[in-house]
Amino acid sequence: MNISILGAGAWGTALAINLVQRHQVVLWGRNSRAMQDAALQRENMDYLRGFHLPESLQVTSDFELAVRHVTQAPADGLLIVASSVSGLRALAQTLRDREVPNIVWLCKGLEEQTRLLPHQIVRQVMGEDMPAGALSGPSFAQEVARGLPCALTIASSDKALCERVVAAVHGGNLRVYSSDDLIGVEIGGAVKNILAIATGAADGLQLGLNARAALITRGLAEISRLGIALGGRAETFMGLSGVGDLILTCTGDLSRNRRVGLSLAQGKKLDTIVAELGHVAEGVRCAQAVRSLAQELNIDMPITNAVAGALFDGISVQEMVAQLLSRDPREEN
Repeated sequence: MNISILGAGAWGTALAINLVQRHQVVLWGRNSRAMQDAALQRENMDYLRGFHLPESLQVTSDFELAVRHVTQAPADGLLIVASSVSGLRALAQTLRDREVPNIVWLCKGLEEQTRLLPHQIVRQVMGEDMPAGALSGPSFAQEVARGLPCALTIASSDKALCERVVAAVHGGNLRVYSSDDLIGVEIGGAVKNILAIATGAADGLQLGLNARAALITRGLAEISRLGIALGGRAETFMGLSGVGDLILTCTGDLSRNRRVGLSLAQGKKLDTIVAELGHVAEGVRCAQAVRSLAQELNIDMPITNAVAGALFDGISVQEMVAQLLSRDPREEN
């Protein structure tokens, strides 16, 4: 199969390393210097140091070449967008007038200004008929690049697209399940990043494993409340893109969003934290949008509200914890 991956960050690069073992893969990045260096050195020094790029992987900054790779044989092509949510709209607009066979995205979150989910952005730009879907689930890029086992979910209302993604990605160390609950899968992937910031902050304050378990469990309740209100299904949040991704992001040391919380607990300012990361932490971008959406829908999301307050309202993580502990008792469900 001809596969083009648009976006040469850590996750896009890791997936390319994995898929090129079985397919013809082009990895595109917008930074021409970085792509030239990666092609020569066979390593993505900016985003995935220490992992060899196979010689069969075509690395390029030529956008037309990457698109042509999947349009020249549309019946055997798969287009994967590995940008952040903030970059998805621009890429979709660039692709709109090209006869791409499909579009699958890896990004997780909501668009900051519009509060739209990725599938809503794609449909708004490319139309309702474009075969499109989200590939999501608990997946650290470094582990996928190392060839360690990983399970993902492809979510789309287009059954044929799900089958194509499963045929392309499933195999070896990667296992892929399919779902038609696109809203549920995207909400799980978006909100878990915010909850990972909360868990990182609690761990940074050394509040203990009991507190961590409580945050993860009550965080899952927040994901479910919002997701169901938007049209997702409850069972989705008990799957890979729900509780699976939540556990990984809240507890794994490779989680960028967890590291944001750890740094907040050290008293660092947000600008400093983001600069030190050097990568996108989607939970930071998503927190404001999710808080605003939940308030509009009258959905109770206290952990999300507390994280947004710590990130943007000048509330300390100590105050954030105090807010959560001072809430009135209630029934669990």
